[in-house]
Amino acid sequence: MTPTEQLKEEHGGVKVMLRIIGKICDRMESGKPVPVQHLEQILEFLKVFVDTCHHGKEEEHLFPALEASGVPRDGGPIGMMLQEHEQGRAFVRGMGAAARAYAEGEATGAADFVSNARGYTQLLLDHIDKEDNVLYPVADARLTAETQAALAAAFERVEEERVGHGRHEAFHALMDRLSGEYGA
Repeated sequence: MTPTEQLKEEHGGVKVMLRIIGKICDRMESGKPVPVQHLEQILEFLKVFVDTCHHGKEEEHLFPALEASGVPRDGGPIGMMLQEHEQGRAFVRGMGAAARAYAEGEATGAADFVSNARGYTQLLLDHIDKEDNVLYPVADARLTAETQAALAAAFERVEEERVGHGRHEAFHALMDRLSGEYGA
């Protein structure tokens, strides 16, 4: 599997979680309760799987390799992706604050969570589309087999050293469980 194929596969998992988040938002908007534990688990997924793992692979390894191959950082797709990663982090911080407020019974907790979650979802769906259809094809065309092999090894190190052994599988089990519970 090439590095971009691995990243696309991770996008599949992210899209599953975004569907779950959408169902949770629907539930909150209708006034039905959502277990705080589910919100906490989703936030952990977003911080670890999406940001530390997936965005970490891109920011620390793929993007520098693309820059070395002549793809400009500023004014190009890399700069746009980095900006969107930061926007996503801001939405996740907002979701975290709202989840804490929701857990404490604050009246605005659910609405604030939904607002941040819907913004995050739209941002990430658009972001994934750009990466899958613009950035990753550029990477596949520009990066040598040697660079791709080095990226694959670096991605494995991210999985083991920064995410932790077995966490990927645990996140997939969480997605399966929440998908069943929320019909996503």
